[in-house]
Amino acid sequence: MKKMTERYTLTSSQKMMVFVLSMSLYGLSNMFTELIPKLQLGPIELSVEYFAFIPLTLCILFHPMIAALGAALGEVIFGELMLGQFGGLGELEKFITFSFAMYVAGRMVRDPRNRRQVGIAAMTGVIIHQFLSSLVDIGKVWIGVEELEAVPGLAESVVLIEGVGFLNDVLFSGILFALLPTLYLVPLLYGKIEPLLGIKPRNPGMKYEGIGFFRPKLFLVGLLLLALAFGAESLSEMDINFAVWETDYADQYGSASIWISIGAAAFIAVVTIWIMRAKRSKSKVASGTENRPYA
Repeated sequence: MKKMTERYTLTSSQKMMVFVLSMSLYGLSNMFTELIPKLQLGPIELSVEYFAFIPLTLCILFHPMIAALGAALGEVIFGELMLGQFGGLGELEKFITFSFAMYVAGRMVRDPRNRRQVGIAAMTGVIIHQFLSSLVDIGKVWIGVEELEAVPGLAESVVLIEGVGFLNDVLFSGILFALLPTLYLVPLLYGKIEPLLGIKPRNPGMKYEGIGFFRPKLFLVGLLLLALAFGAESLSEMDINFAVWETDYADQYGSASIWISIGAAAFIAVVTIWIMRAKRSKSKVASGTENRPYA
């Protein structure tokens, strides 16, 4: 007889809380990266790309798709819209590649206590995101919608530029701000943070809802999303764009505008955690027991 595998599910309100929490926390962290200086070496820019350990931790501990979409939207709201730097259709590429990479990484971990699984998933998430982004950038130069030639007359030099940028983001941001903190936080928080937020920790080996990992369907979806991201970015480069929101707000107020965005994200995160804890306390009073099944 085929063994039935238990699936990890959340209620609609729990999914919404995880979504908002991921959105606000990653939006908050993303604004701090704006305050870190960048190092420019010719056409190559060395910088802290992102604090990917936040969405990675949430995707592994809670719900991969919900946490991934929330984090990607958090960057759009707090890092672009609130600063008046939203590029419209062109932002779709980053949203798609980042959320897909975090989703895949979250699904890879079957046991959050297993540091090997967590480490492989963290690096895989960063590699997928940077690889897809590099493919889009190279493709734009290749079809001629963007000009970038580090060596004049040699369009293939974009491959070198993107390759160096890829290695910088994977080895620098990937190890320091994705692998190491995720390796520490996930086993530490597993089984502790979920009950505090009114969510039952998933059992090791429990499957998530949605598309399984290492399934052809997942790779097909990835290819379709890459094509969509490339199309949106290419149209944007050809000035076929819409929903653009660009102001001189950030230039006018400088770092103050970043701190306002940080304050807004922090406020939403605190309120979300407070609501989740209040709901947990209410459930405990109603059931009279702390071990009420809430997921």
